[in-house]
Amino acid sequence: MIRGLGAYHPGGAIDIVDDSPRHIPADADLTGESVKAELRDLLESARKHSGGFVWVGLLEPTKPELLAVQEAFNLEHLQVEDAANRRQRAKVDVSDDGTVFTVLKTLGYDEESLAVETGQVSIFTGPGYAITVRQGSHGDLASVRERLKLSAALREHGSLSVLYAIMDMTVDGYLAVVDAVSEDVSEVESDVFAMNPTNDVTKRIYELKRENMEARRAVQPLARVAHAFADETFEPMPEALKPYFRDIGEHILRAHDAIESVDSLLMTMLMASTAMQDLKQNADTRKISAWVAIAAVPTVAGGIYGMNFENMPELRWEWSYPVVLGAIAIICLLLFRGFKRNGWL
Repeated sequence: MIRGLGAYHPGGAIDIVDDSPRHIPADADLTGESVKAELRDLLESARKHSGGFVWVGLLEPTKPELLAVQEAFNLEHLQVEDAANRRQRAKVDVSDDGTVFTVLKTLGYDEESLAVETGQVSIFTGPGYAITVRQGSHGDLASVRERLKLSAALREHGSLSVLYAIMDMTVDGYLAVVDAVSEDVSEVESDVFAMNPTNDVTKRIYELKRENMEARRAVQPLARVAHAFADETFEPMPEALKPYFRDIGEHILRAHDAIESVDSLLMTMLMASTAMQDLKQNADTRKISAWVAIAAVPTVAGGIYGMNFENMPELRWEWSYPVVLGAIAIICLLLFRGFKRNGWL
């Protein structure tokens, strides 16, 4: 679905745009031709203004919708295929003609399920246009559109202002998710080192590692370009925009470092939880072994005197019964004392 059409220039937004959703269900649908004509007219209207540009937003588009936009703005075929792929790796590609193609993974945190939600947005930016393709319900861009309408400082930078505003919102989402996961890790850490870890704690650690992995897949591929942003060496960026993207680069690197730290901490906690469970099992085994050793004394005595051989003189001795019972009790007490002193009981 073509969710939004907008035309902007440094002075504001062009009001002639009908922003209602458009849908092209099939190649043979005549709607496609009218949409293509609208896109061409919109681009021409934007070009009449100095610094004008068009922003076309698509949400889970059909193939005909993608082809219509590709034809109208002469987008590269392979990049369009990447935008249609929900599992595309995050990246920032710069073409020889200066156009920038960006794929970002959007992240959100569900407080009820304690799970990281992911989406994807692809951004085509070129002379006079910005095309966004969203996959998944997460990562709504309505706030970005509103920000662009209200900020003359952003609109002055043309279509790259759309790229900046979307990246800024997305990276802020990364930091929010990382902070939320870190809070959950702190809670689990307290349970792990409470010296009584359970299988539920180990399961929660694994779940947190899986959620952190989702964040890692979104952020890690952007680390290289984040360094270029932070060092202000990313060539397609005009000088006026470099401070904006430097801030984005620093936030990406901060999120990346936090994700790596959380991953290392979770691995340490998993090892500690497993080690503590092993220690607890060893302690239980030693305790059982100690009681078995103590119980073996009367068992052995009972086994010997239960054979009832005739030539056992102590059977006829008057004090044999209390002496044997006393010996069993003394040996058992000595064993109990020894095991208690060694920490087995």
